[in-house]
Amino acid sequence: MRAGLVATCIALALIVAGAFVSARNTGASNAAPQKTVALGQKIFLDPRLSADGKTSCASCHIPGSAFGDAKPVAIGHDGLAGTRNTPSLTATIASGRTTFFWDGRRDKLEDAVMDPFSNPVEMGLHDRAAVASKVASLSDYSKWIASGEPTEKLDQQISAALAAYLRGLPMTPTRFERFTRGEANAIDEREKLGMRLFAGKGQCGTCHKLPDARLTDDLFHRSGVSMDDIALALPALTQSVLDRNLSGNALGDRVATHANEAQLGHFAVSHRVADLETFATPSLREVRLTAPYMHDGSVRTLDDAVDREVYYRGLDTGYPIGLTAQERADLKAFLETL
Repeated sequence: MRAGLVATCIALALIVAGAFVSARNTGASNAAPQKTVALGQKIFLDPRLSADGKTSCASCHIPGSAFGDAKPVAIGHDGLAGTRNTPSLTATIASGRTTFFWDGRRDKLEDAVMDPFSNPVEMGLHDRAAVASKVASLSDYSKWIASGEPTEKLDQQISAALAAYLRGLPMTPTRFERFTRGEANAIDEREKLGMRLFAGKGQCGTCHKLPDARLTDDLFHRSGVSMDDIALALPALTQSVLDRNLSGNALGDRVATHANEAQLGHFAVSHRVADLETFATPSLREVRLTAPYMHDGSVRTLDDAVDREVYYRGLDTGYPIGLTAQERADLKAFLETL
């Protein structure tokens, strides 16, 4: 039994190590100029670029909390509450996602970073042009921004700088990442048991791909969260989404202010019935720091998340997953290494 476990761990480690290197090194040779990154950081931390002058990108994406905020849903300018949980930006960037937001409504980071500025419950500015106007009016941006810069060009400079800052976020290797790089003692025997459960009996790797160190399949799945809340209204909700046919920033504004429509997930983007109530698979990197969980922040703890996922995975497959209390504890221990 022990020999089989060791063999499994070694095989997983070798596979993951190769995937990890390729995932994290993508684009490394195309690093943005430091001046661009510095501008992006300044904008990210600047609360003046919001309707109340008190809310910055870092108000919800807190550097010390895996760039999340530990709240069920995001709280924006003037204390306004959104409808979705704030995703971890370090997990998002490390995973190399090709779509952004829980519903996948953006496919370019440069567009995604600009949407919160004009979202009515996030930073609350009138539109994207207002961001450029604010930056142009502040004297301490003069070292980056040329006087009289056209709004459209300045908008592009801001979005490029923010994207460059996020892509360059320094990330201390997690214990699991150290393990995949050959540091055999970075995780202990109990955590290795948890890794085996994650990849096998627990079926976590079905969506959170373990051989792919990004820990996501980049797809959209139904989690079962809050589905009952909209069941009766579903026909009317879906028809209203189809009638409005919103996309990008306009869709984000609508989702942030209409909780029922926010539960429709990727359907609001794709308009496919199969995508009703499906949401992006988040990376599990630093999952120990990102409670509460799920798109609406309704699952409070990592223990609750494990229990819920094991239960619903069994429902999806038609074969209940019978994990003992010890196995659940081992699985959680492994998750805390990610």
